[in-house]
Amino acid sequence: MLSLLSVFSMSLMTQVEAATAEDLDNDSRQALQILYKSHPLAQTLSESAKAILVFPNVVKAGLVFGGSYGEGELLRGSKVDGYYNSVSGSWGLQAGAQSYGYAVFLMTESAVNYLRESKGWEIGVGPTVVLVDEGVAKNLSSSTMKDDAYAFVFDQQGLMAGVSIEGTKISSIRR
Repeated sequence: MLSLLSVFSMSLMTQVEAATAEDLDNDSRQALQILYKSHPLAQTLSESAKAILVFPNVVKAGLVFGGSYGEGELLRGSKVDGYYNSVSGSWGLQAGAQSYGYAVFLMTESAVNYLRESKGWEIGVGPTVVLVDEGVAKNLSSSTMKDDAYAFVFDQQGLMAGVSIEGTKISSIRR
């Protein structure tokens, strides 16, 4: 069973090919437009965010053991400030595969600096990240935003229940 899972996971992960810088730039900007259309609050946050870390396509697969992988970029205004990958592993009651995008709006310079200076940022360690869902979005406004970062998961496709970015490791890559 473990070997079947390995073959299944690897076949899905190889579909996430290393993107060129130009591909990531285009995909990230398109992903943000999709996010802004589905979550207008995200566009409001973008106006005061110091930077936006966007992963336009993350692939997740699992059968008891699972993992996810995606590549993205850090945007400061309209300029790319670096390229990153997002990797996570999990185990438990899970089966299936899916793809999704996510964006993390870094609201403070200290959060941006932490991302740059860490040798891999584990979500849940370091700056406080709030995962924005329908419930959080109803109570969030420019006057109530006090956390270091806000994350949105969007454009989910596939057959796997739930997406969590807790335990995800984000590391700098070269493009």
